Amino acid sequence: MILNERDNREKQAMDIAEKMMVAARTAPKGKGVDILECAVVDGSDKQRLADEMRAIAEEKGFKFFLRDALNVEASQCVVVVGTHEKAQGLNCGHCGYASCGERADGVPCAINSVDVGIALGSACSKAADYRVDTRILFSAGLAAQRLGVLECCKQVYAIPVSIDSKSPFFDRKSPAAK
Repeated sequence: MILNERDNREKQAMDIAEKMMVAARTAPKGKGVDILECAVVDGSDKQRLADEMRAIAEEKGFKFFLRDALNVEASQCVVVVGTHEKAQGLNCGHCGYASCGERADGVPCAINSVDVGIALGSACSKAADYRVDTRILFSAGLAAQRLGVLECCKQVYAIPVSIDSKSPFFDRKSPAAK
């Protein structure tokens, strides 16, 4: 049998994406409370994600969403990581309010934000172990959130995974930014 790596990229990317989700899941979490959700988007759903990013660019005028949509399309799959909104009851003030009880609706718990950040770093670290190109995208995360990829998550980010000769996430062509 002869297996050309070009014929196996989709499968390899999905395998690595699954390992990235494991890394995100096992990342340390504030107070040991697991409120993360992870998923992988590929195929026609990946195209829906890119299309939603274009719709947001049109709606909000954010040109970088167009550039990022091209990055999503150039990837084999996209890992999506988000966090549920749950005040950790520390009354730490990092959210800008003196106590968790004073926090306004819609203001994220800072501990939740840190948790999703650590999980994203762990996932990208796992991808780096395999020398796979990735980039954390707020834009694709917002589009995934609007599409309901991770229902009940308030902070969602996406990590496109690319196995190619050149990273599509480096030297990106940027339309006039807003």
